[in-house]
Amino acid sequence: MPQEQDVRTRRRVLLCIFVALFLLQQIVLFWLYWAGSGKALLGDEVSYLTWARGIAGLGPMPADSGWWPPLQAWLLAGSLRVFGENFLPMQLLQTGFLISAAALLRAIWRDVDGRVRAANLAAALFLLNPSNMAYAHWLWPEPVHLLLLLAALRLAQRGASPARSFLAGAALGGAMLAKSLLSLFWPALALLFARRYRWRGAVALLLGVAVITAVPLWQGWRLTGKPMIADSSAFNLVGGLRERWRSDYIDDSVATLAGDYFASAPTPAERNAIYRERAEAIVHEQGLLATLTAQLGRQYFRLFSAKTTLLSQLPGPACAGHAGSYRDAPAILAQTLAAASDTLHLVCLVGFALGLAFWRRWREPVVWWSALFFVYQLGLYLPLHVKARFLLPMMPFLCAFAGSALASLRQPDATAAVQLHGAMRWAIAASLAALLLLLALAGPWFDQSCA
Repeated sequence: MPQEQDVRTRRRVLLCIFVALFLLQQIVLFWLYWAGSGKALLGDEVSYLTWARGIAGLGPMPADSGWWPPLQAWLLAGSLRVFGENFLPMQLLQTGFLISAAALLRAIWRDVDGRVRAANLAAALFLLNPSNMAYAHWLWPEPVHLLLLLAALRLAQRGASPARSFLAGAALGGAMLAKSLLSLFWPALALLFARRYRWRGAVALLLGVAVITAVPLWQGWRLTGKPMIADSSAFNLVGGLRERWRSDYIDDSVATLAGDYFASAPTPAERNAIYRERAEAIVHEQGLLATLTAQLGRQYFRLFSAKTTLLSQLPGPACAGHAGSYRDAPAILAQTLAAASDTLHLVCLVGFALGLAFWRRWREPVVWWSALFFVYQLGLYLPLHVKARFLLPMMPFLCAFAGSALASLRQPDATAAVQLHGAMRWAIAASLAALLLLLALAGPWFDQSCA
């Protein structure tokens, strides 16, 4: 009995420490955003706000570029209609989205790993990283996309009936209405249903996706000539092929390219055709092998960079990729936040390497689905324009494997999903960890952009 009491006491203490750290992080992030002259909008945030104002009747409706899926603009328009030009309600809503996403991650990984400790650590790694939670304060669609993606995966994992399959399809359709990059990958989720319910689950999933996406797909067809929710692939392909630096927001290729894109032709279909031809011309001029080598040597540095989107917006030299959107951030606070972000980012990457190398439960379908998801995302970003924020949809799975590895450091467990023994596995873990650390940290050293 005293031992059980000690365990409960330790759990309460750890929970209190977690809550205190999380609340402190939230106070710092909110203070940074709203103190002084506040934060300047960056990149696509401006476009989402302009679109939302048009939908809400608070400004002119911009011409539809066909680039952005509509869900984030709809949510922001609803907030503007109810609360006016105040982003705080949207920030609180998106904070709830990310907390709910972490809760879904915990539930998913508890079933996959089998240990509550591993699931708790996975959720804590996600929630305590300020670079993850800062997305709640911005106008990009990452929070709602991540919530709906994990909701679909959790429903697929639980999959007790075709009704769950339908709801998973609806959640997946919503995720695509937030970020359309899933458009070619979503059928992979049907495999989780087909495993148990064969064709019924897959059909129900398809129906759920169709109900949510049918109208936007039809509108995309009218706009671009293809059944696409949104399509900026041709533009981002040229932008990705023209990138020079291993860190984002340094002489950004797409920022200067956008004006040329919109001036190139009157319709999205014509503009996309022109830019696909330009991409082909670049590859032809450089040669396929040289192009692949250049992309491999650059894009994944940008994706896994420790200079996350939060750090890019803190004060710092523009030549190093600092936009300075947090205009009045005190130096000591920015440095502390950067240190916390760097530490958790690197712990997550090294922990992922350990968790993956020593993983034992390879029969878990979610593990194979997440592997396919990583392959799809990494393949997609090899040629396309890349920013560090594109890593967020993969971050829950990085945190999950890292949580399993950290849970296995405490005490040996013959039944654990991660068992830290085996010379070959240690060699694989060390190699993968070294590669990820190189990608996270070495980009600025290679570039010498401020030289």
